[in-house]
Amino acid sequence: MPSMNSDPADGDAEPFVEIDPTGRYGRYNELLGSGAVKKVYRAFDQEEGIEVAWNQVKLRSFCEDQAMIDRLYSEVRLLRTLKNKNIIALYSVWRDEGRNTLNFITEVCTSGNLRQYRKKHKHVSMKALKKWSKQILKGLNYLHTHEPCVIHRDLNCSNIFINGNVGQVKIGDLGLAAIVGKNHSAHSVLGTPEFMAPELYEEDYNELIDIYSFGMCVLEMVTLELPYSECESVAQIYKKVTSGVRPRAMGKVKDPEVKAFIERCLAQPRARPSAANLLRDPFFNGIHDDDDC
Repeated sequence: MPSMNSDPADGDAEPFVEIDPTGRYGRYNELLGSGAVKKVYRAFDQEEGIEVAWNQVKLRSFCEDQAMIDRLYSEVRLLRTLKNKNIIALYSVWRDEGRNTLNFITEVCTSGNLRQYRKKHKHVSMKALKKWSKQILKGLNYLHTHEPCVIHRDLNCSNIFINGNVGQVKIGDLGLAAIVGKNHSAHSVLGTPEFMAPELYEEDYNELIDIYSFGMCVLEMVTLELPYSECESVAQIYKKVTSGVRPRAMGKVKDPEVKAFIERCLAQPRARPSAANLLRDPFFNGIHDDDDC
């Protein structure tokens, strides 16, 4: 199918800089986000008439690192199997041999990530924050009860996305996800230090590390402060986390109910509740499913 933008009479149309092999998806030059291994561009699905995200990984940076390439492929394969309204959907994937890139098309959230959105909107009710939190937990519960179990391993407010017009929240960036069987622990240290559970540093953990990270996300949403922002290095963060010292931001949480809920998420692994348990927590009383998207 030819690009809609190829019509010479259509002079005002923004040109695509790249089109997928089927001709369905066109990429614009506008960057939506950039990570260590991946760039995300605004794109368009000409068949459905919707905007999408075009994720592009330059494989030449990993030509020597087969493990990293294998991990990227496993992310994409994993994403294709996940179907949940609180998880970013994957529509298409292909490898461009000429450009030596791995490309995949995912759904796009209109308002970007939760960190940017919360900074932009300083005055948000506790009810709204609870609605967001509940949707994140629903996404985590889906991942953790998936067969096999999926651990995100890098949950933080920069890879949770939001459609602000309807208040719909979705978990994305499963690039560090580990698929582990039931009762099996994963064994590698990956993630964002401020959000990493203490047992993650010891390389023996299960899906409950995501609950710890979720607790830190709630803390950031409530206080607008990145956990452990008082620390000047990863080593300082590691020392505090492994010693059980809470982030300074906890002192900003004035509501005892909110503070107790965050503390439950940050508890020692054996005492830490599952996503399913937290969804039944009195913290969410009055936040009904019909309030969720």
